[in-house]
Amino acid sequence: MSNTADSHEAGHGTPETGTTPPRSRRLRPARVLTVGVFALAGLLFITSFNTAKGTNIRTDSSLLKLSDLIHERSHKNGLLDESNATLRDGNEVLAKRTGGGSSKAEEARLGALEKNAGTQRLTGESVSVTLNDAPPDATAKLPGYPAPQPDYLVIHQQDLQAVVNALWQGGARGIKVMDQRLISTSAVRCVGNTLILQGRVYSPPYKITAIGNPDKLQKALADSAAIQNYMVYVNVYGLGWKVTEDGTVTLPGYSGTVDLHYAKPVE
Repeated sequence: MSNTADSHEAGHGTPETGTTPPRSRRLRPARVLTVGVFALAGLLFITSFNTAKGTNIRTDSSLLKLSDLIHERSHKNGLLDESNATLRDGNEVLAKRTGGGSSKAEEARLGALEKNAGTQRLTGESVSVTLNDAPPDATAKLPGYPAPQPDYLVIHQQDLQAVVNALWQGGARGIKVMDQRLISTSAVRCVGNTLILQGRVYSPPYKITAIGNPDKLQKALADSAAIQNYMVYVNVYGLGWKVTEDGTVTLPGYSGTVDLHYAKPVE
């Protein structure tokens, strides 16, 4: 927005008459307002100074860093997930001992649903993909490319989603991101350069493991247009990319809540 002065500023529109009007002894409103503004600014400055003397932001232990709070909550969520998984296993053991009041057909149907939902362990041949940030001092390795911007050197949400989507496209029967099993309602989200998955926070490198036919999984990764774009940054700026076949592995069952959470209108 322009700061150009108004052409009708005070004094510019008054024609000269050749005589000098007598000087008024009263303060003009503009001067009163100016004095008031400076007085208020001085009061605010003194108040801020006195407040700052009593609180040292760098050393006050009551001011917990946001990052510390996030990691603390993430750790608690992990413990709750483990506790929930233990309780679920205990319930299953008790149900089998007591018969559970269900027929064998119902138990078989329930077992199939749990397997498809990802709440049961899954064993099979696997492929793992590891993504990592580039070195902070990275430079363009190939001619014709610009100097790297900060966004070029970190893993983004779209990169993780591209890998997960490609693995599903390749027929994966189950996928684990870091130490958590994905289910149909899982959301892979990044905030800054950290991954937030099902209430827990992770830092790179990020490892994604899928169970399925290794050849089909590898082909799906190679055919993904999003991953092909990511590979440009791997080759030019040094983003981390590693694909391995880990043989037979067992993915954990999803241990969190399966209830749907959604926004509700405030009454």
